[in-house]
Parts: sequence; C-alpha cells; structure tokens
Amino acid sequence: MRYQINSLFAIFYLMFSFAINSQNCWDKADEIVNSLNAVNSFRDKEYLISDFGVKADGISPCKKAFENAITTCSDNGGGTIIVAAGNYYMNGPLVLKSNVHIKLEEGAILNFSTNENDYLPAVLTRWEGTEVYNFSPLIYAYQVINIAITGKGTINGNGSKHFAKWKKTQSQDKKILREMGKKNVPVYKRVFGKEHKLRPGFFEPFGCKNVRLEDITILDSPFWVIHPIFCNNVIIRGVKVKSNNPNNDGADPKSCTNVLIEDCNFETGDDAIAIKSGRDNDAWRVGQPSENIVIRNCLFSSKINGVCIGSEISGGVRNVFIENIKIPKSSNAIYFKSNLDRGGYIENIFVRNIKTDKVTSSFIRFEPNYKGERSAFHPTKFKNLILKI
Repeated sequence: MRYQINSLFAIFYLMFSFAINSQNCWDKADEIVNSLNAVNSFRDKEYLISDFGVKADGISPCKKAFENAITTCSDNGGGTIIVAAGNYYMNGPLVLKSNVHIKLEEGAILNFSTNENDYLPAVLTRWEGTEVYNFSPLIYAYQVINIAITGKGTINGNGSKHFAKWKKTQSQDKKILREMGKKNVPVYKRVFGKEHKLRPGFFEPFGCKNVRLEDITILDSPFWVIHPIFCNNVIIRGVKVKSNNPNNDGADPKSCTNVLIEDCNFETGDDAIAIKSGRDNDAWRVGQPSENIVIRNCLFSSKINGVCIGSEISGGVRNVFIENIKIPKSSNAIYFKSNLDRGGYIENIFVRNIKTDKVTSSFIRFEPNYKGERSAFHPTKFKNLILKI
C-alpha cells in the first residue's frame, strides 16, 4: 500500500486517520440505504411501447413514440412503460417526466442518433462543473419526481462515432465557458449547443428527486456516463457500463444528496466514480454539496482511476461511504483531488475493504494541486477521512 501526498500539503487542512473499529460511522451508511429503499415506487399501471406506433427495426425513428408514451403515462398518474425486445432508433434525446418507469426487457436496445442537431434545442446542464445551456444529454430529465429505467436491456450512445471526437476540438469553447463562470455571467446567457463542441452527457437528471437506474447495460457514451446533477435520492444498482471514450467516467454524482451505487460493473475510459459538486465560484454561488453517498459491492475496471472525490468540489463533499470494491487495475485506486482555485471541503469519508491487483501510481492519493491554475488562494479543507483497507 502506498500513499502519495503532494508537496503543497502544508497549505491544506488535511486530517486523516486509520480506525480499527469505526462501526458507528457505518451505521450512517445503513440509514442512507434504508431511506433510499423506501422511495421510488410506481403506480400499478403498464403501457406497451408497441401501442404507440413504434417500429423496433433499428432504422425507423422512435423518439416521437417514446415521447407520446412518456407523456401519456405521466399525465395519467404514472406507471411503467414496457419496452419489448427489438432495436429502437432514438433520433434525439429521451426526456423523462414525473412518475414514469421505463422497463427495458432483455433484448431491447435503444440506439441513439449520432446527428448533433437531434439534440437541440440546448438544455440546462453542468459541463465540467460550470452551468451551461448545451446539447441535450441522450437521456435527460429536468426537475421531475420519481423516474426510473430498469431491466435487462441495453442503451447504446454510439459516442465513438461522432461526439467523442469533439474532445480534440473543445478547448476554445471550454475556455469561454470557464471564463463565464469566473465572471458570474448569468446562466441564461451561457448558450452553447449549435456550432459549439461541448460533448453532451449520457444520462443526466437535473434537479430531480427519486431517481433509479437498475440492471441495464450502457455502451459507448459521448462523455460522462451517469451524471445526476442537484438530485435527491438516487439509486444506481446492478448497472453495467462498457464505455472507453475520453472522459467516460462511469458515475459522477454532482451536488447530489442520498445516493447509492451498488452491485455495478463499470469498464470505463476514465474514472469509474468521480464525486463532484461544481467548479470554483460558479459552485459557490449555488452552495450545494454532494453528501450522503454509499458506494459498495462493485467491480471497477477503469483506464484511469477507481473512486475519485474531486476535482470540482467547490460546493463540498461529505458523508461518503465506500466499501467492498474490486479494482483490478487503475492509476489510483482511491483518489482525493483539488487545487487552490476550488475551495470547498472534503469531510467525513469512510473507506474499507478495497481490493486491487495493480495500481500504476498510488493505492490512496491526495492531490491538492490537481491542474491548478493558481489564480486564487482558496485551500480545500480535508477533514475526518477514515480509511481501513
């Protein structure tokens, strides 16, 4: 086991300890899980997607049929939309509404379009920690309650065919957006999308309550894969991700409260998990941390890191419980990262029973100068990190 701490350690408030018996801390994790399991139920009413004129031939556009099914289901009090085996060509985003559960049966495949114009008009999201109007995520929800996608089906983002390639051309747009965040440009003026090159995410509920992903398989994401933003009560259970494009983090809960990630198998092109809460003063403006997060019983095969906290943690991260994780190979297994532009805090982090075969950098790493621009002096507070490996 190797611990690496950057030389800027002295300017950070870093306190960590190794506990022989921290069971009282883990009781909090059980409380979080029990509270989550008590939510996210649906009306006992089923709708068949086949009744809405859909053709599951992999060619015929299916977006309109799904929109009609979701609206009908939601407007009538909610229920479950059954998607039978077949290849559904999604010529634009799947936008969820309150009290809608989509069940993808085994053999059902949602294949998303690679035409960027299909993901307009732009919608409100966060892009690498800064709020922006951008191309719609492939699956999106805005300020709705009680949504779920479950089942043994597959969702293919086809990101490698188009959007993922924008990584090489995004630098100018990224620079402009970050400058807008620094200058507190009103969010409604931060309109990108058409003629810009900021990649859309895969699954992004924004400001939602009671969100569940369970048992589905996700392939080939354009950008971050599972990316809940400002959400409360999120369950990600039994999900398989196989997506090796740039910045393909498996799950990035951002400024979310009460999150469970369990029994998942992520094979990703970037970090398996990255817990975040926004970038610099754009996140201070909102002031919403990521908190009460349980990650357990997972297999993470990432090209970069296993579980990260940071680097966009300006809103703070607290009360995180990580246990029983297998990481066959990674750069860093458990990685805490920030810099002097971020501020915020990382506190009450509990880790136990992490197994890895090979790490190329560090088993546990603290990085207080992660890609820092050094334009400010806002040290992050690290407090109460209990690590029992």
